Amino acid sequence: MVLPALTYLVINNYLPMFGVVIAFKDYNYREGILGSDWIGFKNFEYLFKTTDAYIITRNTILYNGFFILLNTVLAVTVAILLNEIKHKFFSRLYQSVILLPYLISMVIVGYLGLSMLNVENGFINHHILPMLGIDPISWYSESKYWPYILTIVNVWKNIGYLCIIFLAAIIGIDHEYYEAATIDGASRWMQVRKITIPLIMPTITIMSLLAIGRIFYSDFGLFYQVPLNSGPLQPTTDVIDTYVYRGLVTLGDIGMSSAAGLYQSLVGFILVIVANYAVARRNRDQALF
Repeated sequence: MVLPALTYLVINNYLPMFGVVIAFKDYNYREGILGSDWIGFKNFEYLFKTTDAYIITRNTILYNGFFILLNTVLAVTVAILLNEIKHKFFSRLYQSVILLPYLISMVIVGYLGLSMLNVENGFINHHILPMLGIDPISWYSESKYWPYILTIVNVWKNIGYLCIIFLAAIIGIDHEYYEAATIDGASRWMQVRKITIPLIMPTITIMSLLAIGRIFYSDFGLFYQVPLNSGPLQPTTDVIDTYVYRGLVTLGDIGMSSAAGLYQSLVGFILVIVANYAVARRNRDQALF
């Protein structure tokens, strides 16, 4: 029964690792991977010697780090609130409504954002800002607003998926814990703080470790489709993935793109090991005391 899954894992995840060698070669379509000239670490110079290297690395880490923290806190909160809804119809309805944005393509989200933020006929400029006595804003030319816009879009789109995972973990908790706590006079808040959160902490830890492993990978659609690839917004919306994509489209350099992917994978691997070690050490120290 395990053999098909292992076969798929080897074919899909391990065999393609041979292509990592492209990161160290001047790839030529005619010569192929093995026949292309070996150039060492020159492909990595595109990322590390450019003046934009600091900006895209900073944006990637800060955005993803903040998204991990904010999405986890909000998803756990929403999951706890959904668990308090006892009516099955409304519980399933709210779950479906919250999950729906996760299923929408980021291209569609980008055009939904355009309908809201368009300077000429956007909903915010034509209906919301006049009510507040504020002049229309050129959203796609003002980069200072986009850290907030991207955060709102990310939370709106992804919180439903995380929420369902944490809700499943909460539902799996034995109700005898809550019954015993109720008999002892514990309030709902005390039950959440002393029972729910500690018992779903393994799930929170696993999801956080998985997210940390991809902290150098950004949601390409979020940072490329939602800002509509607007040049004035790049100081606050450009991340490693979008920067490499623009470089690949402009230069057609597959070696550089492969080098960026290898760089992201290695850093993500190191972060997962470090985070996992930190969590294991913390659990060991707690067990000792």
